Amino acid sequence: MAASGPADDTGPPSGASPGADGTLRDQLRAAFAGALSGAAADGVFPVATAADMPALLDQVRETADPKFGDFSGTMAMGLAKAAGRKPRDVAVDVAKRLAATPGFDTTFAPPGDPVGPGFINVRVRDEALATAVSAAFVDDRLGVPRVARPETIVIDFSSPNVAKPMHVGHIRSTVIGDALTRILRFRGHRVITDNHLGDWGTQFGMILWGWKHCRDDAAFAADPTAELGRLYRSVRKIADAKPEDLAADPAAAALAARHPGAAEEVLQETARLHAGDEENRRLWQSFMPACLADIERLYRRLDVSFDHWLGESFFQPFLADVVTDLERRGLARESRGAVGVFVDGDDKPPFLVRKADGAFLYATTDLATIRWRLEHWHPDRILYVVDHRQGQHFEQLFKTAHRWGIPGLDRVALVHVAFGTVLGEDGKPFKTRSGDTVGLESLLDEGVERAAAVVAADEGLSDGERRLVAETIGIGAIKYADLCQNRTTDYVFSYDKMLELKGNTAAYMQYAVARVEGVFEKGGIDRMALRRSAPAIVPADPKERALALAILRFGDVLADVEADYRPNLLTTWLYDLAGRYSAFYDSLPILKCPEPERTSRLALADLTGRVLRKGLELLGIGTVRRM
Repeated sequence: MAASGPADDTGPPSGASPGADGTLRDQLRAAFAGALSGAAADGVFPVATAADMPALLDQVRETADPKFGDFSGTMAMGLAKAAGRKPRDVAVDVAKRLAATPGFDTTFAPPGDPVGPGFINVRVRDEALATAVSAAFVDDRLGVPRVARPETIVIDFSSPNVAKPMHVGHIRSTVIGDALTRILRFRGHRVITDNHLGDWGTQFGMILWGWKHCRDDAAFAADPTAELGRLYRSVRKIADAKPEDLAADPAAAALAARHPGAAEEVLQETARLHAGDEENRRLWQSFMPACLADIERLYRRLDVSFDHWLGESFFQPFLADVVTDLERRGLARESRGAVGVFVDGDDKPPFLVRKADGAFLYATTDLATIRWRLEHWHPDRILYVVDHRQGQHFEQLFKTAHRWGIPGLDRVALVHVAFGTVLGEDGKPFKTRSGDTVGLESLLDEGVERAAAVVAADEGLSDGERRLVAETIGIGAIKYADLCQNRTTDYVFSYDKMLELKGNTAAYMQYAVARVEGVFEKGGIDRMALRRSAPAIVPADPKERALALAILRFGDVLADVEADYRPNLLTTWLYDLAGRYSAFYDSLPILKCPEPERTSRLALADLTGRVLRKGLELLGIGTVRRM
């Protein structure tokens, strides 16, 4: 293996941008739109409304088997049912109307079955495929068009509670949010990221109480975050007063015995902080620098950054007004001494915005945050990348925000991008052997250590290069292992599986990039000179054709990721692309074939490497030159 480097980081010299027609799928869907509208106008089936058309066109998709073409439209079955006709008859009619579409062919199917049982099969003509992949080769966006209507999108992700070490539970929000940020920006949207830190909640009441009753000054001096984390865990046990927790922690049990009113005292410490108590505010300010430095260090290691770090404390001055305004509008009222909004009816628990002791809650802060973001950032969408267990909170939050009538909110999409839990190989939430939640830093250290054991076999690397490669592979493996999962499901974390050089893993993708690098190193090829020459790529062999078609799906895949906020669609496509490159690389000579095939295949290999790199980059994953 070799350290990552600039081998193909520099794009083509032309600065060209994709054509206005978009991807091949975009072009074909536009042709289908015309054909369907024409067939409806001629009475082949009931006229579809403009609102129906997107759902119909979404049925134009890539085929799973190339013998049925490159794309297939499946809408004929539904349209035929509505018209009381045979699906095949409707499909034939639409296929005939598509026949004149430049670049596509509907007459290639096996004799006697040109459309299948209601499927409209379409093949990209060879010359159109060659033109499109050659254009992608000289395009600095690799054939990916920008969105026609860019939006302002706020993404709220990661958002750890400060004064506690980040743990494995933060990995999903952090890497999913970062990947969505990169993808949406690449597509052309204005993305604003906000790390909405938990820097003001009940956990600080616990830490403040612990600081006043059981702190270890020497431990705080040596590692502030670790000591504050210890205080939080100990005081939580005392405040919760669960017999099993106290039985396992004699020190906490003794402290609980001395302070039987600790639970109420913790709440009072939180309320005093929120009310501006001088001592509590001073302590809070003294804790924050070390806490933030520790968090920032981990983000640098993950190569994750944010535009803003507007934590709960930033919105504290606005919270009293939120409650007052909700009450004034008749939306919030008293409930057992607290104040809440009964968004789901009087017989269901309210959405509390102020506790009985006067302290505010996450709900209050989140409402103030929505209003502030609309006033200052004017977003079209706000995405919250948060654990699925917070689903009810966000459902109530969004309902309350809309009832509140924040100006402009009717034009903004509020989206909870939910995700499942990271499980251990025992099927339970991922824990250490002692039962503690796995710390994020120890998770990263273990991944890098295991990658280093693999890298150690490469004697051609210096110690510094080995460390860099191990860090790139180990952290990339952890990120990819998360991102390749359907975000809404739980998944089992396995160090062994994520570092395998086969299957859908980051290491396999990084290896595919390294294989491309190897072709050019072995042949002594100047890749920038190749790009400047802008050669024609002619995918003549079926394996070349399959690889070219996969490359040209890049823009479609990113559009699909955006449609449902699922980065695993990108990882699945990258895995398919790497597999098609492997089939191309293993079956066809590249350096030793005659011209013009040699230059065409070199260009196709170069484009594949650049696309794989960009795809991994959009997932926040680095690459290496040799594996």
